[in-house]
Amino acid sequence: MFTSVLMIEQPLTTVDVDFVTTLHGDDPVSFVVLMQPRGDQDRLLRAIDDVALGELPEALREADVPEGEAARGPAAQALEHSLAALRKKGAKAVGQIIENHPLDHLKDVVDETGADEVIVLTAPHFVEEFFHRDWASRARHKVGVPVLKLFAHNE
Repeated sequence: MFTSVLMIEQPLTTVDVDFVTTLHGDDPVSFVVLMQPRGDQDRLLRAIDDVALGELPEALREADVPEGEAARGPAAQALEHSLAALRKKGAKAVGQIIENHPLDHLKDVVDETGADEVIVLTAPHFVEEFFHRDWASRARHKVGVPVLKLFAHNE
């Protein structure tokens, strides 16, 4: 069985689930899903990303989205939704909320599970990507397995 650690920051869409569950053809796949709640330290970067994508209304609404401790409940719901969607497609899936130092935790999860790869599935983060400070760029130097970066879809 092929094991993937899947890092997400929003619920998986149907398109995302179809894509990640078919990456390895008909081989059985299991996922360890790591969901990070929105942190208030990233508010400015998210607003810049929204402006860069031409989504000005989204940039203006950044202050209205729950962050920090208030984001934990929505993150847990997003994780449960994502796990159920993966299981419905026939994949084995477990998951957890990660808050502090997600890349340190990622390394531990990869080591503990013997994962074959890491998939980072996030919205575009232009500022972080430009400076190679996004999860995928930083994980490539840390985890010791291939890291695939994919952009999440919106429904």
